[in-house]
Amino acid sequence: MVKGYLTLVFLLLSLLTRAASILIPMDESQKDHLKSYGIAYWTLRKDVAVDWLLNYRGGSFLIKYSQAIENECRVRGVSYEVITDGQVNTILTEITSPEVNMDMMKLETAAKIAVYSPNNVFTTKDYTDAVQLALEYAEIPYDIIYDDEVLNGALPKYEWLHLHHEDFTGQFGLSGQRQSQEDINIQKSIAQRHGYTKVSQMKLTVAKNINKFVMGGGYLFAMCSAGETLDVALAAEGIDIIESTFDGDGADPRAQSKLDFNKTLAFGNFILKPDYRGFSNINAGRYANPENDFFTLFSYSAKWDPVPSMLTQDHEFVIRGFNGQTTAFNEATIKSNVLVMGETKIVGVARYIHGELGNGQWTYYGGHDPEGDFGRGGSFRSGARMPSGPAGRKRDLSLTPNSPGYRLILNNVLFPSAKKKKQKT
Repeated sequence: MVKGYLTLVFLLLSLLTRAASILIPMDESQKDHLKSYGIAYWTLRKDVAVDWLLNYRGGSFLIKYSQAIENECRVRGVSYEVITDGQVNTILTEITSPEVNMDMMKLETAAKIAVYSPNNVFTTKDYTDAVQLALEYAEIPYDIIYDDEVLNGALPKYEWLHLHHEDFTGQFGLSGQRQSQEDINIQKSIAQRHGYTKVSQMKLTVAKNINKFVMGGGYLFAMCSAGETLDVALAAEGIDIIESTFDGDGADPRAQSKLDFNKTLAFGNFILKPDYRGFSNINAGRYANPENDFFTLFSYSAKWDPVPSMLTQDHEFVIRGFNGQTTAFNEATIKSNVLVMGETKIVGVARYIHGELGNGQWTYYGGHDPEGDFGRGGSFRSGARMPSGPAGRKRDLSLTPNSPGYRLILNNVLFPSAKKKKQKT
């Protein structure tokens, strides 16, 4: 009788203390924040749900325990904790309390990802696309597509699309540093192959297809000049804004007055600047002093505003700035229905914005590389300079595995996996 009673007690104790879940903390205790997102994505691809604990220890991940997931954490060098049912219940009780700014978002599927990049037609160049670097470091699979694929109708195959330092206006980046003669020749050949007489016409069709992708329910994440030039191209549909230097004929002198801002995603009432200094006054310019420039993420109610809460999960909320062709956004040009999620110390300058279009959503992130330089080839955060030349420009993210700036990119990668939950404010 006593023996049976003791057996029952031991059984109950084992049930209460068994390994029930894996907690991947995302606060300062995490050894590799960036690879942690890769674990979450890998888990989703195995058809296992992931609970994203918004504002709990930096936006931690909670996953039902399996030996395979634990092994994967060990292999990738990701910090994790094996916790019991009782510990899980304690965490969930804390998170669901109306007195704390936390919530749980269930991630259910792994979005199919496309990166719009000329890398699929260039085999020897590295464009240091921050998103490609983040995806590769986190071991998240993606496809590279470019104008041919977009024009041939490939976008509906994907849920998530990234654009980086692209010029959708057909002005070839306005800079020899941005697009080489090889870049220009390839874009001209794609335009000719699809029956366009000008690259600007071809790029407009690409821009409209991207707009349609978002309208239909896709998620767009754009960095650097891509968001600015996408909106400029859409607003200028049917208007020649290109100087003869780029397409052989002059721009319409009344182009500015003809722009249609109803066609854009994020920006309106902007002024064209068709010269080497930039595409428009959307761009708020470059930072002068890297040691004194930061931008601050806004804090949102996890229970009432889950969308911006997911997109701003981080272990740091004041993030060092970084330059790009389009470094930051002039708030005077941002539409009133757009959510500003990160601002600089300079009044009227945004770095991180989000909005909805039709059934889809988009995020624009200013700047080129969150761990990048203010000159050429340097990194103030890692303290090391990258080797020069095309083959040596690729950043090693193992030097900055806890980058808060790169975390914002990977927040966006996981965002489409969330079970749809309408923003309340």
